[in-house]
Amino acid sequence: MFSLEGMTALVTGASGGIGSSIARSLAAQGARLALSGSNGDKLRAFREELNDEFGHDHVEITCNLSDTKQVEELVPATIDTLGQIDILINNAGVTRDNLAMRMKDEEWDQVISINLEAAMRLMRASARPMMKARFGRMINITSVVGATGNPGQMNYAAAKAGLTGMSKSLAQELASRGITVNCIAPGFIRTAMTDELPDAQKDALNARIPMGRMGEGDDIGSAVAYLASREAGYVTGQTLHVNGGMAMMS
Repeated sequence: MFSLEGMTALVTGASGGIGSSIARSLAAQGARLALSGSNGDKLRAFREELNDEFGHDHVEITCNLSDTKQVEELVPATIDTLGQIDILINNAGVTRDNLAMRMKDEEWDQVISINLEAAMRLMRASARPMMKARFGRMINITSVVGATGNPGQMNYAAAKAGLTGMSKSLAQELASRGITVNCIAPGFIRTAMTDELPDAQKDALNARIPMGRMGEGDDIGSAVAYLASREAGYVTGQTLHVNGGMAMMS
């Protein structure tokens, strides 16, 4: 169940905390990966690690998602190297937190450009080859704050909420061609960054979560593997919230 053998996947932000967990989960199920990110050295090291652990000769493609030309070239480069694209994971994102009254135009523009516009361009580019194959899985990593909002993150919350609406619209356009478009909205996930927080701050965060702990990257990776699978073919236009119960969405 949930085998991805014979399938290919493009994962953005692949060498980051959540991105690397997503990549490992897909590789473990047999998918061959195009790993994308802005740090070529880090990507290369991670790709070699995946090849050693799972095989399948995964590849890396460096891409700066704030550069429109590079974004437009990413899906064609994936198809050139892997021969096809079955799964698109829009995971990469940035934050430029500030209170609304102090938010600079560039803080707004950078977050919208990378978190929302780049995802749109990659979905648009992936749609045609997926339609031709009459199969595809697009999965966008959003955030709990896209549903709840968060002080100091007007730009980030807007981008993540925009991803959700965009996914629902595209899901309706592509459903008849065997292509699903879904979102996964993580809550607080333990990463190298959260590990560096003071214990008091981590305790305060955990107190907001009914399960009493942050999630792990594997919690997101497992959700992605399900939505990427053939077994999830009747699930589209949905947002799967993975947050330990801190925000219970109907």
